[in-house]
Amino acid sequence: MPDVAANKVDNAYGVTIETPKNVFDIGAFVGDLNFEEDATCDDVSLEGLQQELEECINDDVVVNILSKGTKLREHTKGVENNLRQVELDSIQEYIKESDNQVSLHDQICECDSILSQMETLLSGFQAEIGSISSDIKILQEKSMDMGLKLKNRKVAESKLAKFVEDIIVPPRMVDIIVDGEVNDEYMRTLEIMSKKLKFVEADPMVKASKALRDVQPELEKLRQKAVSKVFDFIVQKLYALRKPKTNIQILQQNVLLKYKYVISFLKEHSKEVYGEVRAAYIDTMNKVLSAHFRAYIQALEKLQLDIATSYDLIGVETRSTSLFSRGREPLKNRSAVFALRDRINILKEIDQPALIPHIAEASSLKYPYEVLFRSLHKLLMDTATSEYLFCDAFFGEESIFYEIFAGPFAVIDEHFNSVLPNSYDAIGLMLMIRIINLHQLIMSRRRIPCLDSYLDKVNISLWPRFKMVFDMHLNSLRNANPKLLWEDDIHPHYVMRRYAEFAASLIHLNFEFGDGQLELNMERLRMAVDDLLMKLAKLFPKPKPQIVFLINNYDMTIAVLKEAGAEGGKIQLHFEELLKSNTALFVEELLMEHFSDLIKFVKTRASDDPNSSSERPISVAEVEPLVKDFASRWKAAIELMHKDVITSFSNFLCGMEILRAALTQLLLYYTRLSDCIKRIVGGSALNKDLVSISSIMYEIKKYSRTF
Repeated sequence: MPDVAANKVDNAYGVTIETPKNVFDIGAFVGDLNFEEDATCDDVSLEGLQQELEECINDDVVVNILSKGTKLREHTKGVENNLRQVELDSIQEYIKESDNQVSLHDQICECDSILSQMETLLSGFQAEIGSISSDIKILQEKSMDMGLKLKNRKVAESKLAKFVEDIIVPPRMVDIIVDGEVNDEYMRTLEIMSKKLKFVEADPMVKASKALRDVQPELEKLRQKAVSKVFDFIVQKLYALRKPKTNIQILQQNVLLKYKYVISFLKEHSKEVYGEVRAAYIDTMNKVLSAHFRAYIQALEKLQLDIATSYDLIGVETRSTSLFSRGREPLKNRSAVFALRDRINILKEIDQPALIPHIAEASSLKYPYEVLFRSLHKLLMDTATSEYLFCDAFFGEESIFYEIFAGPFAVIDEHFNSVLPNSYDAIGLMLMIRIINLHQLIMSRRRIPCLDSYLDKVNISLWPRFKMVFDMHLNSLRNANPKLLWEDDIHPHYVMRRYAEFAASLIHLNFEFGDGQLELNMERLRMAVDDLLMKLAKLFPKPKPQIVFLINNYDMTIAVLKEAGAEGGKIQLHFEELLKSNTALFVEELLMEHFSDLIKFVKTRASDDPNSSSERPISVAEVEPLVKDFASRWKAAIELMHKDVITSFSNFLCGMEILRAALTQLLLYYTRLSDCIKRIVGGSALNKDLVSISSIMYEIKKYSRTF
């Protein structure tokens, strides 16, 4: 439709009214409108006028009209005339635009026709699209169906291909199994054939297939041929183990382990033949290892150094001989029987290689049995570890090891059972017990359990033997005849030295292990030697040599225990207490020998009050001889005491300590005498004869410089 513009017309009341520019002349059609009649109509009702006037009281236009005093009717007629004029103007404007409206109408009709054609076209296109969508859906369903069929066919093809691959026997496989040498390629072919044999046996559907009927006879022939061929090959390799000077470990690691799949193949596809191979290997290794250990033991026996016999006991008298005993050097000159010394090094060298007998024999070397014992068991541990690991890797059975080593164990047991009953070396036996303890730790660190029961058995057999030999030493002390052992010598007795070395050795060997049973036995031995030592001391006619004899023996025992280390414990403390108490006794004996009158007076009278009203008060005349006697010979007496100590005690330092204790005690006695004299009436007269304390102390210091 054509645009219609609006003109702004001000009415008589000042109100602007928009009117169309082109006004269609409607008066030509409807004629003039007359409101006069309406205005004078009698039907006009004034009901509600008051309410309307109240509502319009705030209206600006109404208020403006009323304020001018214009009559309402006249004003209304003016407004209506204005509206009439505006309407007529609008109609004229509309008429002016009639041509444009006709043109617009034509254009609308033309557009409507075009849109109708487009609607028809789009309706047809919609129908075509629906048809195409239906076709696409059908094609999609067909595509999915074809995809599923393709997937199923691929799965079927894959399974069929795998079936054919698993069941077919290629000519190349036949050639290798029948004519090929046993090598890496042969091993790989055996693995492929093993998979085929397992395949035809595992699946019931395969067993029912017609293809298997053609293939199975050929597979069975190949299996039999392969079993026969690898059996001959393995047996040939096993025979190589029996050749002299063959390095078994190298042959096992570098040759047999390369063909360990052969054993797995035989175990899976021919248990009878596997059993024969297994038995052949067990028999071969049993004989080979038994022969090796037997030869090694025989070579070791030539290196054995005899340490002790049944007569080498702590309490045995050195001069006694038996009618049947072989000639031997005196026991007291053979230090290795009871002293540990360098024999302890065997425990520090526990993981050193085993002895090579022919080298040691060429050097004319001899060893205590514990050295041979360690070498034998070191060889056993290394051989057992290697064989255990090989059996586990090659056969996958640990039990084979125990069947193989039944022979070597028997050979070692036979040797050990012949040596142990003739062993009287308690130190050596304890060393062997500790060697077994350390070997058990080594095998535990290796995580190889194959020797656990054997080492336990050896340990259990060693302890009763050690206990028996230990009891022989104990009984030798308990049953010893003191008169036969007595040598009229105050220096340390050889029996006590044997005991000290023996005790120190066992204490040292027990320090890190803390065996309570051994400690209890050591206490029993200590009580027996205490009793024997007291019996020997009582054979001296006088108390002084008895005490000197005891001190020398106690001091020597403590020194030996200290040399063994800081592990002396209760036994060392016991002898230190005895040494202390006997030292005090000797000091008293020594002082009584040279200053008996002085000591008796000090002990009996010096503590009394000289001025007391007792029966016999102390007088100058009573103490004067003591003072003059001491002053005249105290230096000479001290020199005699020094010489006496030097000749009496084997240990110079011990003697000097005893001399210093004696001089200190003498100083105390003389000090008490001096104090007593000061309290006596007229005692000052003796001051000229008293020896000053500083002089005595100076003399004591002079002797102290010697140590």
